[in-house]
Amino acid sequence: MRTTLAIKTNALLEKYFPERRIFLKSDQDTRFIRLRPVVQLSAYAGVFVVVGWAIVASAILMMDSIGSGNFREQAKRDQRVYQERLNAISVERDTRAEEALAAQQRFNTALEQISVMQSELLASETRRRELETGIEVIQATLRGTMKDRETARAEVVALKSEGAGEAGPTAAAVLPQMDFMAEALADTAAERDQILADAQDALGQRDELEIELKLTQERNDQIFRQLEEAMEISVEPLDKMFRNAGMPTDSIIEQVRRGYSGQGGPLTPISFSTRGEEPTPDELRANKLLKQMDQLNLYRIAAQQAPFASPVKSAFRFTSGYGYRRDPKTGGRRMHNGTDFAAPHGTDIFSTADGVVTHAGWQSGFGRLVEIQHAFGIKTRYAHNTRIRVKVGQRVSRGDHIADMGSTGRSTGTHLHYEIRVNGRPVNPMIYIKAANNVF
Repeated sequence: MRTTLAIKTNALLEKYFPERRIFLKSDQDTRFIRLRPVVQLSAYAGVFVVVGWAIVASAILMMDSIGSGNFREQAKRDQRVYQERLNAISVERDTRAEEALAAQQRFNTALEQISVMQSELLASETRRRELETGIEVIQATLRGTMKDRETARAEVVALKSEGAGEAGPTAAAVLPQMDFMAEALADTAAERDQILADAQDALGQRDELEIELKLTQERNDQIFRQLEEAMEISVEPLDKMFRNAGMPTDSIIEQVRRGYSGQGGPLTPISFSTRGEEPTPDELRANKLLKQMDQLNLYRIAAQQAPFASPVKSAFRFTSGYGYRRDPKTGGRRMHNGTDFAAPHGTDIFSTADGVVTHAGWQSGFGRLVEIQHAFGIKTRYAHNTRIRVKVGQRVSRGDHIADMGSTGRSTGTHLHYEIRVNGRPVNPMIYIKAANNVF
């Protein structure tokens, strides 16, 4: 059965792969190599597999090259967008600060205007009360004078009724008094009318001042609302950033305040009266805003001193995160206390916060290492560098170029090993980097 099947298979293959011979001739003998159909089929299949593998491998390499190029372009675009976003946020922050300062100046001017108008209103009210008191006195005098006039008229009538002979001398004596009283009454009435007119003018001025004061208060309320909204928009993301990073905001703000304890200038709280008067609602709101502005400034200083930034600004990829991982050399599991950033050899590495360089040199395992001490007990490490650009004791700021990426020390390739330690204990650097994504 097997022989018959082999014969049929061989006959079928001979139609497409006829038997071939390769002759090898020498001086004394001639030999040949017989290539059976099965051997030819195997050779063709081997060549096809090799060519197919070469085509597939070339396609894979080409696709990987295209994908890497797209990834680099995307990383560059992301970096440009990130930089533009940073610039826009910086401009917006400066604009907000200018608006807050301008609003504070307008608020101080409005407070001065309110104080002047309140003084004018108080003087107008005092004048009105004096005029009302004068009117009451004049009215009382006028009533007494009119009563006297009626009495005098009654006496004149009585004298006239007694007779012409007897009334002559008495009437002659009384008539000048009547004329004098009439003139006094006329003068008193004119003075009363003038006082009434002055009182009406004072009341009109008071109403105008009250309307102007109400409009000024409405403008002040609008300014207060704008400032309060601006403070809420500015302070809340910073507070959230610190809390997401596990940093106690109260103690941090207090520590920054102790380091920056100078006072004076436009943010000095409004002083209250020493006469025991209660502060007005506007003064309370103003002091609250000034306190929030001071808090915002302290947050800004604290954020500058904490590592809320990425040490690599050009295109990179994360190759290893914080936590336990497999050791690429020994095969065992060990703790990885930082985050690895992979990028081309010589990529610039930047300080992530203000601080002082405490180590800048070779350290076993880390290769060329830069170590920076920051505020709040925070320390950052930048390992495996090919070149160090700072010295021990040098003070650096966020964004300063401190080293070039390399592969020195215990490393399998070019990358940056980035660590953050708080009071000597390592923490995940991504906590700080992610916490700042929505702010910077």
